Amino acid sequence: MTGILESRFRLSHYGTTPGREVIGGLITYLTLAYIIVVNPNMLGLTGMPVGAVMIATCLSAAIGTIVMALYANLPFAQAPGMGLNAFFTFTVVFGLGFSWQQALAMVFVCGIVNIIIVFTRLRQKLVNAIPRQIQLAIGAGIGGFIAYIGIKNAGLIKFTLDPGTYVQLGDGDPLTTTIVSNASAVPGIVAFNNAALVLGLLGIVIMAVLMVKKVPGAMLVGIGIATVLGVPFGLVNADFGGYLATLGDAFGDFGSVVGQALAAIPSLFSGPAKLPLVIATIFAMSLTDTMDTIGTLLSAGGKLFSMEEIAGRSGDNRFARALRADGLATAPGALLGTSNTTTYIESGAGIMAGARTGLASMVTAGLMLLSILLLPLTLAVPAYATAPALIIVGFMMFAALKEVRMDILAILFPAMATIVFMIATYSITEGIAIGLVLHCAIRVFQTREERLETSDEEDEHRTGFNPFLVAMTGLFVLHWVISALI
Repeated sequence: MTGILESRFRLSHYGTTPGREVIGGLITYLTLAYIIVVNPNMLGLTGMPVGAVMIATCLSAAIGTIVMALYANLPFAQAPGMGLNAFFTFTVVFGLGFSWQQALAMVFVCGIVNIIIVFTRLRQKLVNAIPRQIQLAIGAGIGGFIAYIGIKNAGLIKFTLDPGTYVQLGDGDPLTTTIVSNASAVPGIVAFNNAALVLGLLGIVIMAVLMVKKVPGAMLVGIGIATVLGVPFGLVNADFGGYLATLGDAFGDFGSVVGQALAAIPSLFSGPAKLPLVIATIFAMSLTDTMDTIGTLLSAGGKLFSMEEIAGRSGDNRFARALRADGLATAPGALLGTSNTTTYIESGAGIMAGARTGLASMVTAGLMLLSILLLPLTLAVPAYATAPALIIVGFMMFAALKEVRMDILAILFPAMATIVFMIATYSITEGIAIGLVLHCAIRVFQTREERLETSDEEDEHRTGFNPFLVAMTGLFVLHWVISALI
C-alpha cells in the first residue's frame, strides 16, 4: 500500500509520510467542516431546500478536492466559498431579483469562464503581474484573515452596533437568519463567562505550547484535548437519530436541485433588458473567485512552491496545475446545486501541520463524502476546539512580513493596505484590490530611479507598468463601479 501511495503522490520527494498527510487532511477537514452547515443555511434563505444543498456542498467539495489531489498533487481543499455564497444569496437573489435557479446558471457560466481563463494561462499572467512585495503581503494578510476567522469561530469577540438600518433575512431562527446592517460595528473582547469561551482560549494556549515544543501532530492533539475537555460541560453532542430521520428527505430534494443551472441558462439570455446585469454579475463572480484563489495559493508559496513555480518558469508545475484544478471546480458544483466552489484558505491549517501532497486532499475529500452520513460526528467537534488551529496558523503566516521591505514607504503603504483591508473587509479580493490600486497610484508619481528602487530585479517592467497589472487594477475599479450601480 505504501508503495502505491509513494508512486502516486511522491511522498518522499516532498519530504512527507502517509501519517503526516492523513493528519494534515484531517485537520483541513475539521477546520472547514463548518461549511457543510453554513452553506446550506445561507443558500436556503433563497428558497433552495437546505438538505439538498448540504448534499451538494459535500459532493462539490469532494469532487473539487479530488481534482486538486489527483491533478495537482497538492494538499488544498475546495468547497463552496464563503463570501461567494453570500453574494449569491444577498446580491444576486435578494438584491437583483433573480431566482435561485438563475443564480445557479450564472455560477455555471462563471465556471466555464474560469476554465477558459486558466487554460489560456491568463490566471498565471495575473499572478506574475502582482509585485513580489505585495505577494508577500498577501500571505501575511491571509494569515490575519485566517486568525480573524478563528477568533470569530471561537466566539472570543463581540460587536457593538451603532444605530442604523437593519434588514432581517430568514425566519428568525438563529441558524437560518442573517441580519444585514449599514451601521458601524465595533469589535471587542467578550466576557469569559461560559465554558466554551474559556476552553477556546485554553485551546489556543495548549496548541501554541505544543507547536513550540514541536510535538508531532500538535494541532490535532490540541483539537482532541479541547474537545474532550468540553464533554463534562455538555459541549460535545452527536444527534444521529434526528439527522438520519431527515436524510431521506434531503436525498429526495436533491433531485429538484441537480441540473437546475443548465435548465435556467436560457432565461438569463431571453431578453436584452437584463443582459448587462447578467454579464456584470458573472464578471463580479469570476473576478472574486479568481483573486481569492490566487491569494490563497500565494499565501502557501513559501511552504509548497518555489519562486520559479509561482512565476510559471518551471514548466507544467504544481502551482500551474492548482490554478487549473480550481478553475475546473465551479461548474460541476453549480450543476450539483451550490454556489462557486473555490480553494479554501483553511487548507493552510493542514499544510502547517505537515501536509505536502494530494494524499492529504484525498483524506479531506473522503471525509467530505462520509459527512453526508456522519455529519453529527463531524459536528460533535465543537467550533471552539478547531478555531485555535486557525488562529495559530494565521499567526505563523505573518512570518512572510520579514521579507517585505517596510523601510521603503512606496512598498510599506500598498503592503499594509493589502493586509489591513483584507482583514477589515473580510475579503481576500478586496484586500488585494486596494493594495494594487494604491501601488499603481504611487507608481504613477515615481521617477524612473524610484521605480527601480522599489521593483524586483526580475521584473521586466521595472521602470514602467506591467500591462496585466494595469488591466487587473482597472478591473477592480470597474468591479467597484458595477457594485455601486447594482
